[in-house]
Amino acid sequence: MSGVNGAAHSNQLSLDRDLVSPFTALQAMAESSRCLYCYEAACVTACPTAIDIPGFIHKIGTGNVKGAARTILDANIMGGTCARACPTEVLCEQACVRNKAEAEPVLIGRLQRYATDVLFKAGVQPFTRQAPTGKHVAVVGGGPAGLACAHRLALLGHEVTVYEARAKAGGLNEYGLAAYKMVDDFAQREVDFILSLGGITVKTGVALGRDVTLAELRQDHDAVFLGIGLAGINTLGVAGEDLAGVADAVEVIAALRQRAAPPVALAGRRVVVIGGGNTAVDAAIQSLCAGAAEVTMAYRRGTAEMGATGHEQDLARTQGVILRTWLAPREILGAAGAVSGIALERMAMDAGRLVGTGETVTIPCDVVLKAVGQKLAPGGLDGLALAGGRIQVDETLATSLPGVYAGGDCIKSGEDLTVQSVADGKAAAFAIDAYLKA
Repeated sequence: MSGVNGAAHSNQLSLDRDLVSPFTALQAMAESSRCLYCYEAACVTACPTAIDIPGFIHKIGTGNVKGAARTILDANIMGGTCARACPTEVLCEQACVRNKAEAEPVLIGRLQRYATDVLFKAGVQPFTRQAPTGKHVAVVGGGPAGLACAHRLALLGHEVTVYEARAKAGGLNEYGLAAYKMVDDFAQREVDFILSLGGITVKTGVALGRDVTLAELRQDHDAVFLGIGLAGINTLGVAGEDLAGVADAVEVIAALRQRAAPPVALAGRRVVVIGGGNTAVDAAIQSLCAGAAEVTMAYRRGTAEMGATGHEQDLARTQGVILRTWLAPREILGAAGAVSGIALERMAMDAGRLVGTGETVTIPCDVVLKAVGQKLAPGGLDGLALAGGRIQVDETLATSLPGVYAGGDCIKSGEDLTVQSVADGKAAAFAIDAYLKA
């Protein structure tokens, strides 16, 4: 979670309240004074988008807050979201040299949010497009990778059309992050800021393979970027998965973010979330926010192997989520067609392999949420080479088809994080620009 180190949060979260209060001007000034402005700063190396962190913090310290925001956004156009949802505790803040002397890093995430919030509130568009090139690029997917690519291409003078399958652009920033991380409709305000540059048209409700083909996009545009994410949902593969009360965690999070009724009732229910990543934590805490009586997270390995960071795990515990480890689902139990519990097998490590012990534990529950990862939905990818269940790309993010590039979660370039997707989108834009000028 961005900017959470050293920051207190309320004991009980809600869907409408910030996880961490934003800095005041005085707090930001005081925190900026803690930065040592390191040469070859480790925090910059730890950031996938290589934001000049000492540079923007120095600008905050000298009162040039909008200049600080421009430095951030030039490297990471979604610096506002990343300031809220990026796991800074294992990236830039973990690398901060202050940890060695004080065990307390400079709160980079909160400073980043402060600067970008000031710019957004002022309604300033700090970037200007280059002269039109006459080239037109299709971007498939309006999430972090697609929007970052579109923004950089527009800056370079190209015209861009973004094709987004959902009703809104924003991707996981809009549909997949917990509400308490993105209050005040921030994801859409960030989209509006990006589009205010000009040169970008967004067409929503258009899905690759359903409404438009890759061949059509290649014919109608000079280049194509695929930022389609991972739309497929992994299953548990156990009996009872079709019972009423079983749902995908990402669908629950999306519904709560859109203020819609979730696919399963949560209020007053006993909920078990299967999984150990940040999505599992988001689903567990949001279930409590939505009125669940009891929420348990069950993961097949130990806490050290969880995809959720230590901070996320601690946050879940402080909010009342019960974490149970070394348990793998074996059967979802039902009565009258609805969930009544879940049977899980105790797991252990044997000669480096995860194995079942044969001992079964049953947890009574009314709802089971699956948060066991997502996968590439293959629709519309005819002719593209895949590798390891993702789109295959080279070092320039070019796919096996000429003029087609890809980035974000649909390729395997690093951790499946917003900041990594932004880095991919920006890198692909530069590669596409070079391709168009060749």
